[in-house]
Parts: sequence; C-alpha cells; structure tokens
Amino acid sequence: MFKTMVVKFFMDAASPALRNFFFIRGCPTDPPPSSGPVYVKITLFYVVFFGCLAGVFVGTIQVMLLTLNDFKPTWQDRVAPPGLSHTPKLDKAEVSYSIKGIETYLPFTKTLREFVSQYDDSKQLDASKYENCPAEPADYKERGQLDDNAGVRKACRFSRTLLGPCSGLEDETFGFKEGKPCVIVKLNRIVNFRPRPPSSNDSIPEEAWPKVQPNLIPLFCTNKREEDADKIGEIKYYGINGGFPLQYYPYYGKRLHPHYLQPLVAVQFTNLTQNMELRIECKVFGDNIDYNEKDRYQGRFDLKIQINSV
Repeated sequence: MFKTMVVKFFMDAASPALRNFFFIRGCPTDPPPSSGPVYVKITLFYVVFFGCLAGVFVGTIQVMLLTLNDFKPTWQDRVAPPGLSHTPKLDKAEVSYSIKGIETYLPFTKTLREFVSQYDDSKQLDASKYENCPAEPADYKERGQLDDNAGVRKACRFSRTLLGPCSGLEDETFGFKEGKPCVIVKLNRIVNFRPRPPSSNDSIPEEAWPKVQPNLIPLFCTNKREEDADKIGEIKYYGINGGFPLQYYPYYGKRLHPHYLQPLVAVQFTNLTQNMELRIECKVFGDNIDYNEKDRYQGRFDLKIQINSV
C-alpha cells in the first residue's frame, strides 16, 4: 500500500509530459523528438535529489564530529577492563620448541628482542619526553586534565634492565636455549584508566597473597589444569615488584602521551616438565579488573607451552 501511495504521489506531482512518457507511451527504444526536455527534467530531478541526500549525510557527520573530544572518548561508562597481553604472542597462544633446534625458537626470541628494544635506555634520554618515576610502586602520576592546555605529557622511564635475565641484554635467547623461557606481559592501554589494587584477598588465590601490596596491580601465573600442578615448577617475576605500579597511570592517549611506555612484567618458567604440553594461566588482580569467559584476554590469558628435549 505504501508503494502505491508513493507512486500516486509522484504521478500527481509529475508534469503531464512525464506521466504520458512513462505510463502511457511506455519506454520506447527511440523516444520521440519532443521527449528531449523530459530527459533534462529527469536528470535535473536526480541531481537535486542525490545532492540533497549527500548534503544530509555530510551535515550529520559534521554534527557528530562536533560532539567528539580530540583527547578522550565521549563515553567511557561501559569500557571493559584492560586486556592482558603477552609477548611472544601467537594466534593459538602456543609456545612449542626444541631445546636442540635453534630454528624452532628463533621466531620467539626475535619477537621478544624487537619488543624490548622499545625500552632501550638510549631511547629514553630526551628529558623533554621522559622523566624518572619512583623505583618502587607509588601512587598515580597525575599530569593534568585530558586537554591540550598543558601540551604533550612526559612519560615515565622504564628500563629493560628491570626485566633481569628476561631483558635480552645478557641472554639473547631469553632463556629458551636453557629450557627456561621468558614471557613478557603488559596491561593494554585505556585512556584515563586508573587500575585499583585489590582491597582484600577474597578473590585472590592464597598462593598469590604475598604479591598483594599498596600501589601495585599484582600478576600471578599458575597451572590451568589440575594435572599440571606438579609439572610447572618455579615461576619467577621480573619488573617493578613483579606487577604493574600505579605511577605509570593514567595514560593520556596518543596525542597527549605519544611517548608513553607501559610497565612490563617478565615471567620466567624455570623448571617446566619437558616433552609434554602444559597449560598456564596468568591473571592480574584489582578492584576494577574482572574477567569474561568470552574474552580470554580480559584481565588474564592462557598459554600452552611445550619444551621438547630433542
């Protein structure tokens, strides 16, 4: 019915010549000489019609852009907690290699070397871009509002030497050659996000209680499956107290914080049982950090590791 009404409207509005051409004469292969002005009117109609549509579209986009802030998201009330990511990172989150086959772990060490090179001390010398922050966990480092009144913000330095044997400075294989592989962990960036340390131990495994301390988001890794409990061995953590200190937050975004360096935690598995697949889960704990079973990287990640002796 709506279609009929639209057709009737255009028929009533159209000139007699247009009605005669489309609905009486049909669409002849060779239009009569008098139909020339009709084509001009039709072309003009569509030019105006699509021009108006384009104008409405452009106007809508312009109005929407006026509501956006150049330095922070307009809406952040439903932002999910940050993801927890690791390097090396593969599509299937699997690290499998042979101690005696350098070509099997070379891709992992290459990825790690490229990643930690961003944290070279030589790249953090510019005092106009970087500043020293406390060496121990401290409170948030406030650098003003999320606008350009204060210009580009400085970033806290983070030296790769803090990662110890996982820094790649003394051992270019990051422990892979010795069967003690390192994984480097970071919290993904969220503009103006302030992670809050856990206020109690209620939701934290008892084994992780010693890692809870003020001004620090603790990281803890353990076996994912019960049958792997006695096969993981000792896990060592390197960085600033083995967690993510608050003085590196908040992050002000790419425009205001272009030189920002995320704090890192290096996790080294020093005594994994060889020649079998082990599943390990790493989590961070905080009052405003939760987990989602549909998102395996929200506040945690699973990792499969298999070290072959031959």
